[in-house]
Amino acid sequence: MPDDLEALDTLLVMVAKPRVVRRDGIHFERLHFLDPTLAAYVGEAVTIRYDPRDMGEIRVFHRNIFLCRAVNTEHANRSVTLKDVQAARSAYRRRLRQEMREKRGRVADLLPAPPAQISVP
Repeated sequence: MPDDLEALDTLLVMVAKPRVVRRDGIHFERLHFLDPTLAAYVGEAVTIRYDPRDMGEIRVFHRNIFLCRAVNTEHANRSVTLKDVQAARSAYRRRLRQEMREKRGRVADLLPAPPAQISVP
C-alpha cells in the first residue's frame, strides 16, 4: 500500500504511456507538455502518467524514477479532460467535413455539365 494519497492516485487513476522527449517537450494527444527538467532528456524514452480527467499536466518518469510534472501551457490554468479534447477534435472534424461538402458543391456548380451520352443502335 502506498504511503500517501498522491502515490495511490498515481497507481490507480493515472494511465501510463511511453513517449520520447523532443526538443520542444513531450507530445501527447496532439498537445505539447513542457518542463525545464526535460531539456536533459532530449531523445530519451520516458513513461508518462496522466489523469484522463485533467490533461493540463502529465507526470514524467525515466527508468521508473519520477522526473517532473510537465505542463501543457495552453491548459495550465484550467482543468481539461481527455473527453473534452476528444469532443473538440470531433467537432473540428465535423466542421471540416461540412466545409468540404460545401466547397465540392460550389465546384460542381462552376464546372460545365458533362456531355450527353450518345447511344448507337
